[in-house]
Amino acid sequence: MVPLKVLTLVVAGPSQPSVLVLQPVEETPAGKARIVPIWIGPPEAAQVGMALEQVKLDRPMTHDLFLDALTNLDARVDSVVIYRARGQVFYSHLVLSQAGRLITLDARPSDAIALALRQDAPMYIEEEVLDAASFPFLFRGEQQTEAELAEFKTFLDHISPEDFGELS
Repeated sequence: MVPLKVLTLVVAGPSQPSVLVLQPVEETPAGKARIVPIWIGPPEAAQVGMALEQVKLDRPMTHDLFLDALTNLDARVDSVVIYRARGQVFYSHLVLSQAGRLITLDARPSDAIALALRQDAPMYIEEEVLDAASFPFLFRGEQQTEAELAEFKTFLDHISPEDFGELS
């Protein structure tokens, strides 16, 4: 299993799906990584977004109620494991810890991740799923941007109208 983190959440309009972008925590060359995009609906995106931003409402939402029930049963979220992908549908287990035993529940990744984020529990993806469902991603860092700007400035400093040829 490969540890995961949430890279970003891209929230679309109310009738559009959002994208939860996960990134494996692994050794990669600088500026390169893999990402796993998971399409989720607006209500799921709202729950994940509130967990990412650590929003606390006056009244408990469903995920908060579930965690409160777990706490009162002396249980907590142990981890999340994304174990399968079929097309664009991902399958995950929500692993709970109670009195020294682990309880595995089938859960949608969006719900499991929203709960794990609220309890700072680790998230994992099976290696085979990562290989099948991930995409390469290049990070454009600040150093690259500065180098590109310097190169562009050099280009501008040495360009002349004659370089464009005759205008017709």
